[in-house]
Amino acid sequence: MRLMMIKRTILAVLLLLAIPAQAIAEQPETTKRIALVIDDFGNGMAGTEQMMELPVPFAVAVMPFLPTSRKDAEWAHKLGKEVLVHLPMEPNAGKPEWLGPGAITTRLTDEEIRERVEKAIDNIPFAVGVNNHMGSRATADERVMRIVLSVCKERNLFFLDSRTTHKSVIGKLAKELGVRTAKNDLFMDDIYTRSHIAKQAVKLQKRVKEQEETIVIGHVGPPGKHTADILQKSIPVLQQLGGQFVPVSTLAR
Repeated sequence: MRLMMIKRTILAVLLLLAIPAQAIAEQPETTKRIALVIDDFGNGMAGTEQMMELPVPFAVAVMPFLPTSRKDAEWAHKLGKEVLVHLPMEPNAGKPEWLGPGAITTRLTDEEIRERVEKAIDNIPFAVGVNNHMGSRATADERVMRIVLSVCKERNLFFLDSRTTHKSVIGKLAKELGVRTAKNDLFMDDIYTRSHIAKQAVKLQKRVKEQEETIVIGHVGPPGKHTADILQKSIPVLQQLGGQFVPVSTLAR
């Protein structure tokens, strides 16, 4: 009788949190590693404070040369979060102003690319890695990425491929150059609506059930508060499924 009362209490709490009740019955056989990355810090965007309050390890990807770039990197480091340089890189489509200052484009010379990558890294304290902001054109360009990855190797940084294009050459070049890499498996908020983010949270749960490792990316900015709230509610479910949140650096190889 006492066990049944405890179960009913737990189910009631889960319902209040809008967490699927069936998750309580899951009995995970193995630990599933989840690396969470939140992009677009550096400009005081919506959801910044809410993201920093997430009670699990995650990587704070900070865009360089913006008003709160250094502040956000230092804040994240103080909280024990990993810091990434969220390097703006040329897309196939999109407005130039979406890139931010110091963007890596395919029109730059080799020397200009190297200089911009080095300056971006220098601008973000405590960085352990780099990931691309946009970049569907640049990450498919072997000349550009060879320079970017060479700098990463020199600075002992890994590169997280955000996978904004299926034509990315990062994996191939990183193996050739001996640079540790990882790649994104799921965007939480590629569409900004709360309903879409909730659907992505369900996809994340399904993936964690089926895969040993998952890298998932969310954002501050237009979807930030929704993403932070849904992540807060999803964390207990993912942990009940056997998910363990780990620093993204541990999944880079």
